[in-house]
Formats: sequence, C-alpha cells, structure tokens
Amino acid sequence: MARPSFIYRLGLSLARRALPLAARFDKKVARGLEARREVVERLRAWGRAHRETGRPLVWVHAPSVGEGLQAKPVLEALRAEAPQWQLAYTFFSPSAERLARSLPVDIADYLPLDRPRDVRAALDALQPSALVFSKLDVWPELALAAARRGVKLALISATVAPHSSRLRWPARGWAYPAYRAMDRIGAISEADGRRLELLGARREVIEVTGDTRYDSVAERAERFDRTRDPFARLAIAPAGTFTIVAGSTWPADEAVVLPAFVDLLAQVPTARLVLAPHEPNPDHLAGISLLAARLGLPRPVRLSQLEQTATAQVIVVDRVGILADLYALADVALVGGGYHRAGLHSVLEPAAFGVPVVIGPHWQMSRDAALLLERGGAVALPAAGRQPLHAQWLVWYHDPAARKKAGEAGKRLAREGRGAAERTTALVKKLIVGM
Repeated sequence: MARPSFIYRLGLSLARRALPLAARFDKKVARGLEARREVVERLRAWGRAHRETGRPLVWVHAPSVGEGLQAKPVLEALRAEAPQWQLAYTFFSPSAERLARSLPVDIADYLPLDRPRDVRAALDALQPSALVFSKLDVWPELALAAARRGVKLALISATVAPHSSRLRWPARGWAYPAYRAMDRIGAISEADGRRLELLGARREVIEVTGDTRYDSVAERAERFDRTRDPFARLAIAPAGTFTIVAGSTWPADEAVVLPAFVDLLAQVPTARLVLAPHEPNPDHLAGISLLAARLGLPRPVRLSQLEQTATAQVIVVDRVGILADLYALADVALVGGGYHRAGLHSVLEPAAFGVPVVIGPHWQMSRDAALLLERGGAVALPAAGRQPLHAQWLVWYHDPAARKKAGEAGKRLAREGRGAAERTTALVKKLIVGM
C-alpha cells in the first residue's frame, strides 16, 4: 500500500507551522486551531468508554457545512436501517460545529491534522470498519493508513469541477494514491466519474449515485414551518412587500447588492432586503451598517432585534443555521460567493422553495448553478453587477409570471435530483455487508 509523498508531508508540516501566525489574523483559523488541541485525547476517551468492537463503526468525514449536508441524509438512513452500527462524524471547518451537533451519530468532532502520529491515534481510538469521505476532501495520510489496516474506503456525492485545481500539479500527485485506494465511489454524474479517474480512482469502483444534497434540501423545504421564530416575525410584512433574500454574502457581494437595492427602492419603495452574511461576526455586521449608511439606505435592523410587529426595509441576519429556511420567505434570492474567491454557495436551497436566483460571475465551479442557469431558474451577473442586478429585480417585480416560471424551473431541478440518498446509503452499506 502506497504512502503519502514526501512533498505532501513536507507541505503539510510547513502549513501546520504557519497556522499559529494565521490564527492571529483570522478568527476562524484560530477557532479551528484551538478546538484541535485536545481532539486526539477526546477521541481516545470516547474510544475507551464507548467503542464496542463487536459492532461495525462507519466513520464519515465532511470538511464543512455543504459537504456535511451531503452526508446528513446518509447518516440518518444508516441510523434508521442499521441501528446496531456505531457512527462517527468528523469535520474540518468551525462553521460545521452547529451541524455536527444535530447529526444522529455516536461521536462528532474535528478531524485531527493529517500527520502520521495523529492519524494513528484516531484510527486506534475509533477502530472504524469503514471510512467515508463526503464530496472530494480525501486526506492522503488518513486514507492510506486506514487502507493498510483493512478499513474499507468510500467517497460519496463525489464531484470534480472541470477546472478544479485538484486536476493539476501538484495537488493531483499528492492525492493520487488515496483516490486509488478507494473501494467504492458514488459520483454525482458520469462526467464527475471520468474526472475522478484522472485523480486516480479506479473505474471499476465508480458508480453514479447522484448528489444527496437534493434529498436534504427537498426534505427541509417540505418540513418548513413558517410559524416558528424568527420566521413568524419576518412573515409579518405589509401587503405588496417584495422580499429579497441575499444569502451567504461576503463584503464583495454586498458591494453589489446594497447599491442595487438603493436603486430598487427609488422605484419599488415596498421592497425589503433580508441580508444573511456568510460570517455574521461583529466586524462583518459593522461593515454592512457602515456601507448602508454611506449609501443612504435605511438603518439595517438586526434580526435578533426585530420586534414581532416591527417592519424594516433592510434586515441583517446575525445568527447562523437558518438561511436555508429563510429562502422560503423570499420573492427572489441572491446567493452569495459569486463575487468572492471562496466561490458560490448553495443555489439548491432557494431553488427547492421555487425561488428564482441571481448569482455573481464566479459560478463556474458549481454544477448546480450551471444546471439552474441552463433551466432558466437563475441569472448570472457580470463583474459590474449593480445595474444588471437592479434591472433583473425590476423584471421579476413587474412580471410575476416570469418570476414564477423561473422559480418553478428551479423547483423541478431540485425535485428531479431526489433519490441519491437512498442509492448512496446502499453503497455505504455494501462496505460493511460485503466484508
């Protein structure tokens, strides 16, 4: 069994040494670094107290919220269909902490850094029967060490964007042996399967199972209860209110959204903007307020301060975990990330509610965005987006039929993608049943 390359190990070692410096300037990095200090000991303690080696254990890793939502329906199905199995879940980004606490697993925690010592300790503690990676985030040290122990490996909801940096040197060489070691891969599409082969995956282990997020967002949309707080407060609005939900925005997105909203208010005074920043930390929230004041917008009201009977034209969401449901209250949506280097966020969440979507110019890494644009459920903006965004909002405001047609296109796309969770769960179960 191959081992990670010297270049990979050296690169990771250098990155690890740079983390304390990065943490001084990035609160998210600082949070992740602090939370990992004792993660190996936490895993060991759980293993000593709770690991029952007579029961199979499936370890699922998903780096952040999006990949976690892909893993969620599979974990729920495994818990229901194989309650005797133990389930472990790890994540990389601090943004996934809240989601991790909601999953039906026996243990959820951060993934230790991908270095031999920590990997050995984690594998000793959990003693997994199978290790499942969600989407594409395969860690070579962990994957290859697990394979040497006879742990079955899988990749689910696997997708590789056509222009992904993983397809180029040096990333392609670093992970090649790990993809080669996979026992089963559930790809989102045939094209993704072909690109996974370029990364090192064996053709005979790849099958097309679809994207489990379609099941996740569709089920969430069906369960939505607008009588719950804070949705009940937001649902109270004067007749004729035109509600725009801008979700997972970064400052670069807001630099387009807020000026376009100024233009819209001049013609549609009943418009309302619900702005949900990707990271609602104090600095980001303060920056939104400063920009709004500079543009002459009404003072933004934070959602936590919005009273039951109050109305506001600009509402800033200062909590996480509710954006997917907020789209249910929208007439139209803007999905953030299209003006930011992090890339576009999920367009499926508004699509599942039948809400038409506007996105920024950097959407090419999102398969869902490409499908939504092709179907007419979304519109992409150019780099200079203020005037085009204002114009598109006006079109959808004055032409409800066009707005409904675009929303229905997205809703059909979300509905047609269902069934992936069932197929993916079956793939994961084969790792254990086939042992």
